[in-house]
Amino acid sequence: MAANLTPQYLKAEEEYRRAQTPEEELRWLQVMLAEIPKHKASEKMQVMLKTKISDVKKEIESSKGASKKVGKSVKIPRQGAGTCVIIGGPNAGKSQLLSFYTKAKPEVAPYPFTTQTASPGMMAWKDVFVQLIDTPPITPDFFESYLYGYIRGAELVLLMVDLGDDDGIQQCQDVLDRLQNTKTRLAPESGLDEDDVGLSYTKTYLVLNKCDLPDFQDRLDLFHEFCKTPFREFCVSATDGTGTEELRDAIYEAMNVIRVYTKQPTKKAPDMDKPFTLKAGDTIFDLCDQIHKDYASRFKSARVWGEGVHDGTTVKGDYVLHDCDIVELTITM
Repeated sequence: MAANLTPQYLKAEEEYRRAQTPEEELRWLQVMLAEIPKHKASEKMQVMLKTKISDVKKEIESSKGASKKVGKSVKIPRQGAGTCVIIGGPNAGKSQLLSFYTKAKPEVAPYPFTTQTASPGMMAWKDVFVQLIDTPPITPDFFESYLYGYIRGAELVLLMVDLGDDDGIQQCQDVLDRLQNTKTRLAPESGLDEDDVGLSYTKTYLVLNKCDLPDFQDRLDLFHEFCKTPFREFCVSATDGTGTEELRDAIYEAMNVIRVYTKQPTKKAPDMDKPFTLKAGDTIFDLCDQIHKDYASRFKSARVWGEGVHDGTTVKGDYVLHDCDIVELTITM
């Protein structure tokens, strides 16, 4: 990736990866082109962005006048501090993990293809929530096309592996092979490819399920011998909860967010019940945008209580927030 990318460019890149329509892709590609630093090191990326913009414009033009497909919507609105998509082969335990972490009630059964459609739920972490999405199984012969968008747009993917069954290792390899041949791939970290802006990588954790079974360790050894992956691993039991708290913490950390609490000037105590969640590195201006669309333009000053300043320090709008900061905003009326 080109050197010295601005925060505005990185935010636009993140929104581009989440885009659900060609129109959304075009909007954020244009922002990326506008925000990318114009120097020799970024010349190749500028050319790729211009080419991609041209391709998307052609796609939009060619779709005009074409009959719209009739069918159910599979778009799930983003909620909470971020989104984590759970994928895997048949009977890997995806639905059981979703049910363990959330109040969602997906059908759970000991036979494959129980999950027919994507199912969301909200996982609590302290005083915030992370959106989890259970998905239909992936096999060499079955892959729901809308999963590409889910994977691209998520902060994290959990690739679940059934190590309670002799077929679990091959099923995991099938998932990896299926995605490796597409523009949507799994990786240790999220981002776009340096040589192809259309090629997206999503941060992935490997969840090795059914560690409560007596032959788990033998299958784990076989897995490490035959299925090489670069992903961070978690051994869990979605049935009895073994290892799930460590995984819960890791899921939240992967969202790369901070919690910010607000305080009204007329009140002594802040509102500690519902924090705003912002990306690490966000500023007071970003908080203003999240509270109300007009607050950033009407911003006057802010006082902050937190680890980065003395309590009650007055700061400007570009002040970078920290986790658990308390902010008192003053805006023009």
